[in-house]
Amino acid sequence: MKTAIYPGSFDPVTLGHINIIKRAAVAFDKVIVCVMVNSEKNGGLFTPEERIDLMRKSIQVSNVEFDVNYGLVAEYAKAKGARVLVKGLRAVSDFEQEVQMAMINSKINPDLDTVFFPSSEKYTYLSSSVAKELARYHANLDEFLPREIIDDVKNKLEIRSDECDGRQR
Repeated sequence: MKTAIYPGSFDPVTLGHINIIKRAAVAFDKVIVCVMVNSEKNGGLFTPEERIDLMRKSIQVSNVEFDVNYGLVAEYAKAKGARVLVKGLRAVSDFEQEVQMAMINSKINPDLDTVFFPSSEKYTYLSSSVAKELARYHANLDEFLPREIIDDVKNKLEIRSDECDGRQR
């Protein structure tokens, strides 16, 4: 059985992520979408567990499962018996960074290959950061986020905004 890991922060999951997940699910027997907790990023909008809940609401594909990892993805893949990492590429700038990470991961886990899925054209510009920024300004999110989670994102940003307003008073 060919198992692939699709790692990312997914804070929140976007339609671009969903597109990569569905394409990977066709290419591999099993895809583990893994929320990676980045030691350089402070917190995030959603907790790792909330991100998984949002993905479960958005994606119902039988050979896709969800997990959280606080360590190195190369070690996580070894523990899961996966020999492939799936990475989405939006632009040439992503390629340089992702190739560097692929080489580092192969040093840690020589059995691990990275497969790049180019972003579908309509999602090339899309990132979780862009979606959150648009949500802060109450933009229509239908073309950015799965409809199942748009209210969750808006509500979370509203709570955060209220908390910030409370501190400033």
